[in-house]
Amino acid sequence: MTEVTVVFGAGGIGQAIARRISSGRHIVVANHSQNSADKAANLLSNAGFETTPMHADVSDRAMVQAVVGKAKELGPIKALVQAAGVSPSQAPIESILKVDLYGTAMLLEEFGRVIAPGGSGVVISSQSGYRMPALTAEQDALLATAPAEDLLDLDFVKGVKDTLHAYQMSKRCNSLRVRGEAVNWAKRDARINAISPGIIVTPLAHDELYGERAEFYRAMLAKMPAGRAGTPDEVAALAAHIMGPDGGFITGSDFLIDGGATANFFYGPDAAKP
Repeated sequence: MTEVTVVFGAGGIGQAIARRISSGRHIVVANHSQNSADKAANLLSNAGFETTPMHADVSDRAMVQAVVGKAKELGPIKALVQAAGVSPSQAPIESILKVDLYGTAMLLEEFGRVIAPGGSGVVISSQSGYRMPALTAEQDALLATAPAEDLLDLDFVKGVKDTLHAYQMSKRCNSLRVRGEAVNWAKRDARINAISPGIIVTPLAHDELYGERAEFYRAMLAKMPAGRAGTPDEVAALAAHIMGPDGGFITGSDFLIDGGATANFFYGPDAAKP
C-alpha cells in the first residue's frame, strides 16, 4: 500500500520538505484555502508526485480530522509536515495564538494517534521562540503537555501583549510541544521534532521584511554571521535528515537554523551586556 506524507501549509518550506522526503509516496496537501491547496498540489504533481489537495484550517479540529481520515484511506501515514502558520505582520493576536500555538498542538495530538510505525513528523517553528524571556518550569510543562483545548485559557498565554509576543509564545510552545508529544508518538514507534528557521526566503519572510517591523528584520539580516538569508531547500535538507533513517535516534528536539541570528542577538556586539 502506498505510504502517505501529509503537509499542512505547503508553501515554500512545506513543499521543499515534501519533495525531499516523499519519493514513492502520496502527498496530501492541506492548505488554508482550496485554491492554495490546488496550486501547491499542482506544483508537486508536475514534479512527479501523486497528490490530494484539501482545504483545512489547522486550528479547526474537525477539518484536521477530515484530513486524517482521507490520508488513512490512501495508505499508512508515514510523515507529517506542519508548516502552516501566520507571522506577527500577518494576523492579530487571537489568530496567531489559535493557528500557531493551539493549531500545532492539536495537530500533533490528532496525528499522534494515527502515525504509522516508523513514521516521523516535523513542526516548522521559528527562531523567534528563542528570543522571549524564559518561562517558569511549570509554564514550560503546561505548554508541553496540557491538553490542546486548555492552552488558550492559560493565564500567561492570555496575557500576551502584542502580535510579536503572541508569535514568540506560540513558537516557544511549538519547541516544548514536540518534547511532550515525543513520549506519546513513541507509543506508536514514531518520532516528532521541530525546526526553528530564521529568515528564509519565503512570502512570509517578505511580509516581515516589508512590514511594520521591516527595520528590525533588515538589521537582523545584515548582522547575522552567515551574511545572508536561508533557502527553503536548506531547511528541507535538515528535515530530511531528522525525519529519515539517519535521524532515527532524534525525537523531541528543536533545531535552530538561522544563520547565527540568535547567536548574534544574545552575544553579538549590540547585545545587552550582563
